[in-house]
Amino acid sequence: MSDTIIYDVTDLWKSYTNGGRQVEVLKGIDLRVKAGETVAVTGPSGVGKSTLLHILGLLDGATSGKVMLGGIDVSTLSEAERAEVRNRRIGFVFQFFQLLPEFTALENAMMPGLIAGESSAQLSKRAMELLEDLGIAHRAHHRPGELSGGEQQRAAIARALVMNPDVVLADEPTGNLDPDTGEEVEVLMRDLNRSRNTTLIVVTHKESLSRAMDRRVGLVGGKLEELQ
Repeated sequence: MSDTIIYDVTDLWKSYTNGGRQVEVLKGIDLRVKAGETVAVTGPSGVGKSTLLHILGLLDGATSGKVMLGGIDVSTLSEAERAEVRNRRIGFVFQFFQLLPEFTALENAMMPGLIAGESSAQLSKRAMELLEDLGIAHRAHHRPGELSGGEQQRAAIARALVMNPDVVLADEPTGNLDPDTGEEVEVLMRDLNRSRNTTLIVVTHKESLSRAMDRRVGLVGGKLEELQ
């Protein structure tokens, strides 16, 4: 872990209008995350953990406040610029994998690079190396429907890493897996952080996964608090 700050979030607010009533979900969030650090965000369902992750991932915007990613104020970016930053600097791992069913594991892993217009030959080599590291190279040419849940999540992790992003954001990455497979994915994600020094922010209800991270923060009443 270095002293370089990847995320510097200041006084972040997010509200929605529901039935004519303003609902405040995030209430002045402050968060700093260093390069190579692993952070777990915990808290009950419905408190805004995924909302926070979506704002960090530039999938949603804040009502007010500032999000700095690698020294860039993302609120100043155009939609096209946000999409490029999202594609090149952020990897995503979701609970339900979000693989495209008509493509193979290898093609799914290559997808961010294909969207960015990179060479298919170079991408294929890089994605295959990731699938090899993740233990599913032998399943590279199988479609998601032919893969187990654990294999699908490994393919999704390969997709998240293929662009060598600054940060990987994971939303309940073991939530749709059986306990044994979930434990394997936990170990895998921690090992990948150590070997690649990729910053990892995980939203999770799972105690073992949250305690495997360098830091744990809890989202309570719209605010973050450091946990032991």
